[in-house]
Amino acid sequence: MSDAAVTMDFHPQPTPGAARPWAFPAPERGTLDNGLTVLRCHRPGQQVVAVELCLDAPLEAEPEGLDGVATIMARALSEGTDKHSAEEFAAELERCGATLDAHADHPGVRVSLEVPVSRLPKALGLLAEALRAPAFADSEVERLVRNRLDEIPHETANPGRRAAKQLAKELFPAALRVSRPRQGTEETVARIDAPAVRAFFEAHVRPATATAVIVGDLTGVDLDAVLGESLGTWTGDKADPRPVPPISADDTGRVVIVDRPGAVQTQLLIGRIGADRHDRVWPAQVLGTYCLGGTLTSRLDRVLREEKGYTYGVRAFGQVLLSAPDGSGAAMLAISGSVDTPNTGPALEDLWKVLRTLAAEGLDDAERDVAVQNLVGVAPLKYETAASVAATLADQVEQHLPDDYQAQLYVRLAETGTVEATAAVVGAFPVDRLVTVLVGDASQIEEPVKALGIGEVTVVTG
Repeated sequence: MSDAAVTMDFHPQPTPGAARPWAFPAPERGTLDNGLTVLRCHRPGQQVVAVELCLDAPLEAEPEGLDGVATIMARALSEGTDKHSAEEFAAELERCGATLDAHADHPGVRVSLEVPVSRLPKALGLLAEALRAPAFADSEVERLVRNRLDEIPHETANPGRRAAKQLAKELFPAALRVSRPRQGTEETVARIDAPAVRAFFEAHVRPATATAVIVGDLTGVDLDAVLGESLGTWTGDKADPRPVPPISADDTGRVVIVDRPGAVQTQLLIGRIGADRHDRVWPAQVLGTYCLGGTLTSRLDRVLREEKGYTYGVRAFGQVLLSAPDGSGAAMLAISGSVDTPNTGPALEDLWKVLRTLAAEGLDDAERDVAVQNLVGVAPLKYETAASVAATLADQVEQHLPDDYQAQLYVRLAETGTVEATAAVVGAFPVDRLVTVLVGDASQIEEPVKALGIGEVTVVTG
């Protein structure tokens, strides 16, 4: 064998090109003759078109004693029309490669459609059919009610869902709809029937108060004609949008333990309400909250996960509940995670230390810079699909925000300084104004939690 050295020629290493400027897409706004508002956004290359339809049917409009009727109505929209049975309607959607989903939340009902652009006219026609003449057959509504009743025990058994239910009950007055489960309770859902669903539909679903967001590659698509032949045929009475009810909350510092005897982990959810996206503090609040608990490198994770090993992860976040142009809306500001039962007390003690240290010393520039890079730098990837763009535009509609809000938010995030972000997150999570919900074994965690002195401790059954 030859001892000659073997040589290899390597392909030149590629070099990155110049970064292209990016901004969140700007939609084109218009109105159909029937009063339906339309936001369209041309996204070259996105051959799957995403449609988000916002219906002004908020949860607070549900009749007394019928919590959950909006959810049943949303699910029933695709369960048959005057032209197609439930099975036929599903088959028609499948033939055009479309998916149709709907859900109800505090701002209203959202209907989501995705379909290849070549089948857009057919899919929009089916959507219009569901809005013009839903069947709401007794048998289908009864089936949906049974399904929903079957879901509730599973949700109650889930520690995270149980904690969220308890926190809403603790924070908000019982008269406010936001204090109660979004999809109703066993008692209220059991009362729902087809006449109740139809009555809610007829009272609140109409084109004049609805908005359709359409995003995708619209090259060669006469969207005006397509809309005119589909959603443009949907009719309904004229009406003004429903006003957003003012939200009040009691964030007196306290602890509620939902007893789960024998639980090996404690689910924790710590929260209060704060500013929504109409408030000038929102960008700084987003940035500061991300530094506190937005990623694996955040302060909470560094202490509770990396240093102490109490948890697989703890997150801090802000979630808009209801939003109004006059600033009367509110967002839920919360910290969530789970820890092993024996370390529940120590974990909470260290969590409060993190919050107190943050208030005393503030964030540093490195934390701020990483947060900006993560929040702003990944935006082009986050909004690569038509569905993600459509969902964000629909969020803006529901929250009464201008069409360029998301684009301006990234600009403001990049301009927010460390001091401003610190002030916002300290204001969002004051150590003496947090309601703490713990789902776990009260016999093991009650006394250690009481010893922390973070508020009165109450135990409720799980």
